[in-house]
Amino acid sequence: MKSFIRHTGIVVPMDRNDVDTDQIIPKQFLKRIERTGFGKFAFYDWRYKDDQFSPDPDFELNKPEFQGGTILLTRCNFGCGSSREHAPWALDDYGFRVLLASGFADIFYNNCFQNGILPIRLSETVIDELFKCEAERRPYKLTIDLESCSISDNSGLVIPFAIDYSKRRRLLNGLDDIGITLSREDKITAYEKSNGLL
Repeated sequence: MKSFIRHTGIVVPMDRNDVDTDQIIPKQFLKRIERTGFGKFAFYDWRYKDDQFSPDPDFELNKPEFQGGTILLTRCNFGCGSSREHAPWALDDYGFRVLLASGFADIFYNNCFQNGILPIRLSETVIDELFKCEAERRPYKLTIDLESCSISDNSGLVIPFAIDYSKRRRLLNGLDDIGITLSREDKITAYEKSNGLL
């Protein structure tokens, strides 16, 4: 898993509440066994018109000013619905590194950390302020620094955020559950040897 220390990117506003995992990655695309290749199907039902081939120009991700965006700004309860890990896979494969919202569904939130995405919970007041800044300064760029736990722009805005220590450490070091286990391989091997398991 790639580490996350500091990231600067274009903000993509998705002014919606309760975006569920069925919208992030619809069920018909869950047959793939790899973690890659899901980005082109992210928000599929919203990205394309009824013919399922023509991009809908009114959808956020299709607008020219948001191309290459890597920070998704949205509202509360993002990632609700089924607990599929494909949702963060799709967001990561699309190119998102940071999600800013006033709330996330718990399972989705934890899955993000397993896949190198930083989900940041902010108050509704701060989210409102960021939507306003984005609309006024488009294309709007933010810098997210995980070492200092801060969000900043080039106009002097600085927003601190809180994050669980262990989740922060995982992202800074690029470690998912398997990576954490492998980082203790020498201790595991020593234990197995001392107990006659090897």
